[in-house]
Amino acid sequence: MHIHILGICGTFMGSLALLARDLGHTVTGSDANVYPPMSTQLENAGVEIMQGYSATHLQPAPELVIVGNAMKRGIEAVEYMLNNRIPYTSGPQFLAEHVLQYRHVLAVAGTHGKTTTTTMLAWILQYAGIDTGFLIGGVPLVNTQDERLQNAFKHSSYLGKNADETGEGYFVIEADEYDSAFFDKRSKFVHYRPTTAILNNLEYDHADIFANLEAIQTQFHHMVRMIPSNGKIIMPKDTQSLEDTIKKGCWTPIWRTSLNDNSDWQAELVQEDGSMFHVKHGENTGTVNWSMSGLHSVNNGLVAIASAYNVGVSVEKACEALSNFAGIKRRMELVGKIDKDGKNIEVYDDFAHHPTAIETTLDGAKKRFSPNPNRKIWAVIEPRSNTMKLGTHQGLLAPSASLADHVIWYQPANLDWSVENAINGAKNQTVMTSTDEIINHIAQNIGNDDAVIIMSNGGFEGIHGKLVKALQN
Repeated sequence: MHIHILGICGTFMGSLALLARDLGHTVTGSDANVYPPMSTQLENAGVEIMQGYSATHLQPAPELVIVGNAMKRGIEAVEYMLNNRIPYTSGPQFLAEHVLQYRHVLAVAGTHGKTTTTTMLAWILQYAGIDTGFLIGGVPLVNTQDERLQNAFKHSSYLGKNADETGEGYFVIEADEYDSAFFDKRSKFVHYRPTTAILNNLEYDHADIFANLEAIQTQFHHMVRMIPSNGKIIMPKDTQSLEDTIKKGCWTPIWRTSLNDNSDWQAELVQEDGSMFHVKHGENTGTVNWSMSGLHSVNNGLVAIASAYNVGVSVEKACEALSNFAGIKRRMELVGKIDKDGKNIEVYDDFAHHPTAIETTLDGAKKRFSPNPNRKIWAVIEPRSNTMKLGTHQGLLAPSASLADHVIWYQPANLDWSVENAINGAKNQTVMTSTDEIINHIAQNIGNDDAVIIMSNGGFEGIHGKLVKALQN
């Protein structure tokens, strides 16, 4: 059938579009914000994308409209859809009914690290020879000569081996706590009914739809209530917000993970920056020696290994898989390297948009670059997420970026609060109001061995490529 997706360039909806196409449907979509990497991925896959939300995009009427959670009443295409009784559903509901039914779902939930951990887990299972489906809110990086792996990770989603009433398939999914649609205010992950669930962490976020942390914990517990007793919950040890959620009621065995501490699953650092660590689960051991860095990456890798072990992958094989893991786009992705005339400058793109994510990213970078005492870290940060735009975490901004040597905060015109007041004269931190100003400032002041980390969950006016070009001149 012909499916039209409203909000198709969002990370979730874009990945869903590819699954719908692989199910044999004709897929088109509309979006007001068309930018790479998702737009490029969709266009390369033959999915037609239309700019804006015109009613004409639904003429002639598709057989089904999948409505993204960014859609609101009053949008022209939404009103046309309702007035003309065109069948519609939410993305999570479509996924549950057409893809996840009968499968063993491995869901990765948490405030931070969902995309990276989901990618790690999908990579481990595929590397181990399990034809696993997956949906990732990002674009995987692939550095392998294995054609089977190249094919599976060509896009941010993969249908994998199907399942029916007589047999079980697997599907790994990034389980987002954000709401499903304007007509379904439940968290997306409530639809997924996982058998194996990773609860990575839990902090206050999404201030536009959740009043407080307790409201998010309620949604997490709704998912916990549906995990079967023969399933598994995997979560870090001593995370109070998660323990409080579990206390509301849990009927599923739990594995707890930790770093250098006694727990069901343990990671022991070999390198301080997290680029090498040992894994232990009872008598099962292994070592990961990979390109990733930061304690958050180690924690993400550990829960992914535990989840894979729960469906039959040995610790040794899972560690081998992660040692060959290339990462995903926009998670400390090297997007530019200037190596000429004595310069050795690197530019990285990172998705961090919450104070905790900013801090952990910079901590990993600091340890990663520490062998070079001349290398300074520049952090360029756009407060773009809905929670950031509301100013919920204003008081945490300056401390979250304090590990960087130079910090530039971007103050967009549509921000209703002052970033300048929020950082309150923090050392080595400044505010700029245009990307051109940021680029010119860095180009004039950057050292020959420095690294720039650009953090945003949006396109950021294409600053990444513009900066690399300016530094090369």
